[in-house]
Parts: sequence; structure tokens; C-alpha cells
Amino acid sequence: MKQLIARIDDDLHARLKQRAAFEGRSLNALVTETLEGAAPPREETPQAWLRRRAHERGVRLLGPADQPSDPAELDRVIEANRGLGPFIDEFIEEDRRDRF
Repeated sequence: MKQLIARIDDDLHARLKQRAAFEGRSLNALVTETLEGAAPPREETPQAWLRRRAHERGVRLLGPADQPSDPAELDRVIEANRGLGPFIDEFIEEDRRDRF
């Protein structure tokens, strides 16, 4: 495992440390994940990368082909995911911010 030393200003360091604490993980884990997003494996598409990150956080993203055909099952899935919209919006926004 390689070690990377980077010079960052005090404010950025404080914000990263605060975010890591808020998410209940180490600063190193946060920085590693952010850098990983900047250079995903070549064989991984951006969509696959997003799905993998969501899965690692316990979120399952459904595509059009994954939707249940049974209306009762679709209602159950919708109800089980009620309230996740803001979280998903924030997750996607973080993903975009980390990438660009």
C-alpha cells in the first residue's frame, strides 16, 4: 500500500475532518474514496461505479429493467423506499462533486 502526502490548506483539512466525523469514518477513508472517484478502474463504467458506491452504503439503485411487474410488489418497493429521495439526491450530488 502506497502513502500519499498532499499539502492542503487548513480550512479544507478542517472541512474534510468534520465531514469524516459526521459520516462516522476516518479522514483517510473519506479522502481515499474521493480520490477513487476521480480515477475509477478503467473497466468500471461511471454507472457501475455509482451502483457499487451505493451498494457499499446499503442503497440499492433500481433501473427501469429492475422494476417489479406486479403492481402490489411495486407498491411495496415504493413504500419501503419512501423518504429516501433527499438522501439519494444528496448522494448523487456528492458523487458529481467528487468527480468534477
